[in-house]
Amino acid sequence: MFIEKFGIFILFLGPLVFFHELGHFLFARLFGVRVETFSIGFGPKLLKFKKGDTEYAVSLIPLGGYVKMFGDDPLNKEAIPVEERPQSFTYQSKWARFWIVMGGPLANFIMAYVIFTSLLIMGERLPELKIGVIPQTSTFYDLGMRSGDVIKKVNNKDVYNPTDILLEGEDLIKTMVVQRMDKDITLTLNLTGENFFEEFAKYPPTLRQPIVVNNQGQTFALATKSGEVNWNMSYDQLRQTWDKEQPLYVYPVKVDEKNAEDPFKVDYEKERTLGLKAYNNLDVGLSDNGLKTVDLRVKSINMKSPADAAGLKSGDVITALQGKEVFSFEDLRGNLQKTKADKVSISVWRDGEMKSFDVAPEIMNQNGEAVKLIGVYSGGIFQPLNFIETKSKGFFAAALMAFSRTWDTVVKTIGGFKKLITAEVSFKTIGGPLAIGKVASDSFNTSLSYFFQLMALISVNLGVINLFPIPVLDGGHIMFIFLEILNGGPVSRRKMEIAQQVGLSILLMLMVGAIFNDFSRFF
Repeated sequence: MFIEKFGIFILFLGPLVFFHELGHFLFARLFGVRVETFSIGFGPKLLKFKKGDTEYAVSLIPLGGYVKMFGDDPLNKEAIPVEERPQSFTYQSKWARFWIVMGGPLANFIMAYVIFTSLLIMGERLPELKIGVIPQTSTFYDLGMRSGDVIKKVNNKDVYNPTDILLEGEDLIKTMVVQRMDKDITLTLNLTGENFFEEFAKYPPTLRQPIVVNNQGQTFALATKSGEVNWNMSYDQLRQTWDKEQPLYVYPVKVDEKNAEDPFKVDYEKERTLGLKAYNNLDVGLSDNGLKTVDLRVKSINMKSPADAAGLKSGDVITALQGKEVFSFEDLRGNLQKTKADKVSISVWRDGEMKSFDVAPEIMNQNGEAVKLIGVYSGGIFQPLNFIETKSKGFFAAALMAFSRTWDTVVKTIGGFKKLITAEVSFKTIGGPLAIGKVASDSFNTSLSYFFQLMALISVNLGVINLFPIPVLDGGHIMFIFLEILNGGPVSRRKMEIAQQVGLSILLMLMVGAIFNDFSRFF
């Protein structure tokens, strides 16, 4: 698993680094500067060969790369022989040095544009923009959205991926068309793209299949029509649209999750009808009839965990925490965090009997927060992602749309960093190599379209970051070039040394902070 994720990380980061350094390399050669080394990665060189004046290398640490140009140290420019100065970076004109430095970020922007254009020409395979479980106390619920809604249009424009929504930025999303089961519903929102996306990200599309389990551990499928289980309707959608005046049909079901084509074998001959007119809540009605959602069945238990030490077993169906009934695994998780006791009582069904166990949760740090864990994994069965295929936009339309998308991404990225600097966004949101590796792996396993979209977004981010006016970054070099123009000559040696030390310190702090955030999230 680690090797696979590391391979995806290299596949993701490698082209970003290569094209950034290629931009520097091509402009250097254009202006006659001798390039001594072109390396993908830092540190010891694993592979290398020399062609002409340049050594090409792949180095051990894959978190970047570099192009070493002849005479690129302005503090030692006088040591360069006169006859070799035309081939040195330092003795180039300000115009030439500007474009050599700018070549890296420019290559990143061009790369993003090419990726966006290619995706629009070829068409994309993308998962539906489906909203997960929405609590009745949420902003989305008040605006008329419901669990399982699929976003189709924003302000009468078709949308296919989160980027389309995010790029609305500070503009208002006045109307949104969502597909709810087989109907299109128009909602009035009046939210900015940013506010909508922040809320949308809270509800990942992990919707439960309409499957329940009894106190013997047997599984059953729920249906609103006799003889027909609608697998396109999740349990979460069923509970929000449930009409207590209508009977609910229950069928024994065998689940084979390894069979992706036909995982559910329903025994329609053993139909049972539940009349739940006395209940206003589907969860309570099912529980009183001896049924719990299947996510409350324990799939597995960590060895030597609190649950293991207390005696819980795989196959147990959790029914209550501290005497309070729970109706989903999320209920269990959320209520566990609220408890103040060192030990909690967990009630389960096991082999037709009710049993209780005292469990002492362990406290672990996750994303900088103390989280109580007992070491059980849910046996939840969730709906698969549905994918949509977008049509080719044609070359000319794709080229125009890609330019707009690239520019919007640049503007959005700059706006994001502005909010980070002004403390409107917490520094904890910044991720390092581990965070990039995780999202790269997740996007690769979801859809290649998502993978390349993410690559384009990170390419833009890389270009923007390198233009920050921090010495040792490309933007720092450009800043020195403009200072030369203002001063009418080069910046003094002492000022350059101080600036480089300050710039390196800032860069190291940012890197350490990002890596610390990674370890806080994942360890």
